[in-house]
Amino acid sequence: MNFLEIKAAFLKPRPFKTTAMLNVCLSGGITRRWSLMGAWVLSLWTLGVHAADPNVVLDQWFAAQTNLRSWSADFTQTRALKALTQPLVTQGHLSFAMPKSFRWELGRPAKTIAMRHDDEMYVVYPLLKRAEHYPMGTNAPSEWRDMTSLLDAGFPKNRAAFAAAFRLVSSSETNGTWLLVLQPRSLFAQKMLKELRVNLHTNDFSLRSHEMIFIDGSSMRNDFTNAVWNPSLEQSLFSWKPDPHFKVLEPLGK
Repeated sequence: MNFLEIKAAFLKPRPFKTTAMLNVCLSGGITRRWSLMGAWVLSLWTLGVHAADPNVVLDQWFAAQTNLRSWSADFTQTRALKALTQPLVTQGHLSFAMPKSFRWELGRPAKTIAMRHDDEMYVVYPLLKRAEHYPMGTNAPSEWRDMTSLLDAGFPKNRAAFAAAFRLVSSSETNGTWLLVLQPRSLFAQKMLKELRVNLHTNDFSLRSHEMIFIDGSSMRNDFTNAVWNPSLEQSLFSWKPDPHFKVLEPLGK
């Protein structure tokens, strides 16, 4: 899941409206305010979608994850907002290392970089010489932990961790991919997110795409290409040392 959308939703003053996400990164991911279920879903049924035994699909997915140490891929992010007639499309790159280290680069060259390592996260805006620091793990507010747990949807550690965070609504197979429709168990996350759709390749259960459908009907989809399974990734890729030339903010407070 893309951290920038989760951050914008969490920090948006309540009552929450996801149309405020228009203010998140209209120019490469820079947050200016705190902030499909469409015809293709229906058309799946005309293309011969096959329902699958959910337990079998999940077991195979979790089994594939046992061999996963790291993963990297390019992605195309498509965001459909009700206020816009055309979707916003941005290129980027994702690097991931077990158990929860990641680096999202949005834009080419990157205008926004989100990095997590251990129990802290930085979101860096290179062009603005600005960064934001966020606590993770047990040091973070419980609602913030609920929101950031959505980031784990594509790389579940095991069935217990997955079941604690998500409810499987349905599973189906078509055109060489599994489609898993999930709902977050967190009541706080449900105020923002209607459902989460994860697409997996049927041959190896690797991540093909994921899509977030928000309560207001807007959506964000990441389609992954050029994926590399277990690449060698330096630990420094996921961490950032505050640069004296950058202004570092603490949006959640200390």
